[in-house]
Amino acid sequence: MKATAATIAAVQRPDGGIPWQANGHLDPWNHIEAAMGLDVAGMHAEAEAAYDWLARNQRPDGSWAAEYRDGEATLSTMDTNFTAYVAVGVRHHFLANGDHSFVERLWPTVDRALDAIVRRQQPSGAIAWRTDPGVRLVAGCSSIHHALTQAIGLASLVGQARPRWAASAKRLRTALVEQPHLFTAKPHAMDWYYPVLGSVLTGSSATERIDTGWDRFVEPGLGVRCVDHEPWVTGGETAELALTLAVRGDRTRAAALLECIARLRHEDGSYWTGYQFADKEFWPDERTTWTAGAVLLATAALNGDPATCKVFGEQTS
Repeated sequence: MKATAATIAAVQRPDGGIPWQANGHLDPWNHIEAAMGLDVAGMHAEAEAAYDWLARNQRPDGSWAAEYRDGEATLSTMDTNFTAYVAVGVRHHFLANGDHSFVERLWPTVDRALDAIVRRQQPSGAIAWRTDPGVRLVAGCSSIHHALTQAIGLASLVGQARPRWAASAKRLRTALVEQPHLFTAKPHAMDWYYPVLGSVLTGSSATERIDTGWDRFVEPGLGVRCVDHEPWVTGGETAELALTLAVRGDRTRAAALLECIARLRHEDGSYWTGYQFADKEFWPDERTTWTAGAVLLATAALNGDPATCKVFGEQTS
């Protein structure tokens, strides 16, 4: 874990930002996933610097741009699940090191971000991805649901009540479960497992969801296909499914998935984004910090790390 976390830290900019790779772009969601990977490896100062970057770069409306490069926004559009995810990272960091002063300091950032999300919730309960109100994503909204549950936990820590967040989470979950026609159909694995990872589905419903889609997305011995019809397995999706399984007690399948990821590991501890198994080559030619972060989180969950298991375990809304 230390070697892999070190490859994330090596890419981290002096201002705390964590781009996808050296000299690459940064997006807030993957920046946070990489920061959580740093935390599970004990690199708390580096992780905290990543959250401080978010606090400094938050826009007046509570959001972040969808993309940054060299410290400047290069795609100003707000991506709703990118903005919401700060709550997941901040709570994970607190649980990893127990620093109440950190939560107090980052609370205004979380508060503004989640309020920005709730303001964009539609009458149906769904939340649009970006500016087009008709584009609502299963994975994105499931991630927002997860973020809302974590934000509620943070509110309790600082002695604040945010009943509108709890109401928003319930409405969003109802929309995802009862009105699937509202959401854009996609052939991506994330749409399959994210309702479980985000606690939209729990218990037997979650188990049924995973089992029903298993043969569609899991390539035996290789990992999880990013898209169901492409011969391409990816480290991020494979690790996130392993994380989903590990925190819910399915340790055997989680461990098997992590074994698949071993083929993506570079000698320096970083991870290739994916493997194109028809051509038998790593593709694309990149080793991303968020892939490393996802692997670290899945490994931590399999090892019973309390912070990771609590944040990614089943939540109620």
